[in-house]
Amino acid sequence: MITLHHVPQSRSMRVLWLLHELGIEFQVVEHAFDKSLRAPEFLSLSPAGRVPALEIEGERMFESGAMVEYLCDRFPEAGLGRGPDSMDRMAWLVWVHFAETISQHVAALTQQHIMLYDDAMRSPIVMKLEAARLRKCYDAIEARLSTPLENRDYLLTSGFSACDICVGQAVYMARRFARLDGHPETQKWYERITEREGFKAVLPGPDAGLIYEQDFYEAWDG
Repeated sequence: MITLHHVPQSRSMRVLWLLHELGIEFQVVEHAFDKSLRAPEFLSLSPAGRVPALEIEGERMFESGAMVEYLCDRFPEAGLGRGPDSMDRMAWLVWVHFAETISQHVAALTQQHIMLYDDAMRSPIVMKLEAARLRKCYDAIEARLSTPLENRDYLLTSGFSACDICVGQAVYMARRFARLDGHPETQKWYERITEREGFKAVLPGPDAGLIYEQDFYEAWDG
């Protein structure tokens, strides 16, 4: 049995989305985004006290990119990975891990807007810089989706894959802090992939604890 330890609106969403798209049997243990992630029981699964954590056949994993690579290799019939012999293997690896570049800027903005309760601790400069860095990430996605002759439907020419899941989930979070204005192909791609049933299945339920209670967080001026 595969067990995913998950916090809604966190990086674990990308692994949960992948599991749904793989069409395999799994179970989810949902956690709150609080100090319980520092409990010894959870640290035995994820030593940094972060989600996701994955239990599979007695083994444990605690990095989402590694989970994505492992699960795609383990279940190749789903067609969400790209093997060593694929022309798209290099690009697949780059874009799977580019999700973490986006996520690190989201994490910095989450800290500034949500985790720091004292206004004196917040930095308008950091907020504006990190939001600008997210827009640079959108520029990279826009360039990937746009070609001189035609626009790609997905990040890989060969079609939908786990890199759309990883980057799409990161953009889902990033849109709390930087809108997709001025990135038309990225907007269309995002709308396309979030219409998938696998994405809809990972959205927080009505009783889920939320990290983000607002749809958008404006940069703070102090």
